[in-house]
Amino acid sequence: MVVSETFTLGRITLLALADSVNPCEIAVLTMVLVSILLANPRNKKKVLFAGLAFSLAVFIGYLAYGVIIIQFFKVFAEFLRESSRYVYNGLAILAMIIGALNIKDFFFYKAGSFGTEMPIFMRPKVKKIIGNITSPKSAFLIGFVVTLFLLPCTIGPYIVASGLLSELGTFGAIPWLLYYNLVFILPMIVITLIVYLGLARVEDVSGWKEKNIRKLHLTAGILLFLVGLGIILGWI
Repeated sequence: MVVSETFTLGRITLLALADSVNPCEIAVLTMVLVSILLANPRNKKKVLFAGLAFSLAVFIGYLAYGVIIIQFFKVFAEFLRESSRYVYNGLAILAMIIGALNIKDFFFYKAGSFGTEMPIFMRPKVKKIIGNITSPKSAFLIGFVVTLFLLPCTIGPYIVASGLLSELGTFGAIPWLLYYNLVFILPMIVITLIVYLGLARVEDVSGWKEKNIRKLHLTAGILLFLVGLGIILGWI
């Protein structure tokens, strides 16, 4: 199966969008902004630079994870070539399962749900780590560590996307990984700018996330389910 038939811009965009509205991402960023505000209550520029530095760290970290996932798929390249249709259908089914889990969270929400949110036991550790952020530099460095804690709730769509891109090879996939991760961190950049410009307080963003958490899961779930269904039916 040739590359042009195995992935499209639409697939990667929808997967990235589904990943970007994950409540985990928003929750962690608000903790970062609260930490930097407590350390620098009158310095809005530090809030801006810290939010952007943290977003950049997440971007770089996830780019590295994408390369690693693609290397994993390349190890089984021979098998993938001979059974590509089964592999892509498997990735599609994975997207649909993760989508269904997110849709479930709209109707039966439970904090720390498997595959859709950061496990409860990780949260105090993450909060403690983020509490050490006092400057843009520390936001950048700690951002790399925090990406490991984000993986349980964000890695699913990324595995699907990286699997679809793996046939391009590492260098061929990198532009798409850059695009995916830019879309992924876009809400973090927007939230940082909103807080910096004074359009909303960090507490407002956090409250909005809590109020709309079910809808965020529903949005991500529908996007993921449609991507999986579209791949199986040949729509995208």
